Amino acid sequence: MQYGKQFAAASDHHASVGKNSGYPSISIREHIMKQQLLVIGAGFGGLWSTLSAARLLDMHDRHDVEITLLAPQAELRIRPRFYEPDVHSMYAPLDALLAAVGVRFVKGTAESIDSQARRVGYRDEAGRPGELTYDRLVLASGSQLARLPVPGLKENAFDVDQIESAARLERHLHALASQPASAARNTVVIAGGGFTGIETATEMPNRLRAILGEQQDIRVIIVDRSKDIAATMGDGIRPSIIEASKELGIEWIIDATVAAVDANGVTLADGRHIESNTVIWTVGFRASPLTEQLNAERDGQGRLHVDGNLKVQGLEHVFAAGDVARAATDDVGNISVMSCQHAISLGRHAGNNAIADLLGVTPTTYRQPKYVTCLDLGAWGAVYTEGWDRQLKLVKAEAKELKTQINSVWIYPPAADRRTALAAADPMIPVA
Repeated sequence: MQYGKQFAAASDHHASVGKNSGYPSISIREHIMKQQLLVIGAGFGGLWSTLSAARLLDMHDRHDVEITLLAPQAELRIRPRFYEPDVHSMYAPLDALLAAVGVRFVKGTAESIDSQARRVGYRDEAGRPGELTYDRLVLASGSQLARLPVPGLKENAFDVDQIESAARLERHLHALASQPASAARNTVVIAGGGFTGIETATEMPNRLRAILGEQQDIRVIIVDRSKDIAATMGDGIRPSIIEASKELGIEWIIDATVAAVDANGVTLADGRHIESNTVIWTVGFRASPLTEQLNAERDGQGRLHVDGNLKVQGLEHVFAAGDVARAATDDVGNISVMSCQHAISLGRHAGNNAIADLLGVTPTTYRQPKYVTCLDLGAWGAVYTEGWDRQLKLVKAEAKELKTQINSVWIYPPAADRRTALAAADPMIPVA
């Protein structure tokens, strides 16, 4: 009974918000009568899930299903760009787009999932609890940086995982200009030599010199546990990374790990201490902890095992998209990775298939056989490869032009025009 009152109050609140903000306004009776598709998360997987779901409803001229997007903000945060400067601008507002395609937005943070009762608990921006029910759920709550139990890491290190933490790093870099010149001030240590670590490191010399002055002796160091430089990136791409590192003055300390972080730098496992006022952690990502709310199999990164239609294995009413989904991309054993490249396509299929499940129509089997890599290497340029074995196709200026196009155009949401947005959400559109 108490839950019913809370639900009605929440419905009243969101209906009135809809009237004032351009979102579809509905009565409580209309809301209860409709079947409910709930999407958790407004990242690439979540946004494209809502758009593809709206597309399939439109194709079948169905008005008896309501799509609700639950997320802390009605914005797509352009996470692949958080290593760049001006990070505060790296987002795209979604209010007008969601209104155009008839998606109801609830501003809140999901905290619990009861897959038996088909109920999601959340807190709104004021910290008040609320609940949403669903007939089908698409979990697209993303991933987060894995913060290992390294002494001093939480207190002294920076990261580019979320827009808030990347903005904190940017403020810190600008504040360095008010400090006296020293080796520690001019040195940045980046823990982790994977994709994020490399892009962050190669962008850093230009960022620091723009703040501290062109003549400053800048030192950027990557600490990585692998025995070779950029070992995880593959032999096709490694020579370009090595060349760019040499040209930009990026140092690599390989076969090493960070044992502790303090206010003056890092201590490595072999006892070496590197003086630095700026330590950036980029090691490892894990799926959202919400995956642990479901009684389903997860991989080592916490991702949910899904079938070919992106339904979570063992759960009848739950689909997964983006970084929380472990999905086969082809028939030869390749698995999706945590990237917008896969999240966009996963979202288009998950939203479509969740609605298909409700309507009793044929779903679309997720397949994404083409895999590409476009790695930004700062002022040196970029490198572009194709295939899971990363066959080199473009380097330097040509690859940089492509990377800029990807980062500034391709990964942004479509215009807030219903026809344009729904056409863009076709799951058969290749993403690569």
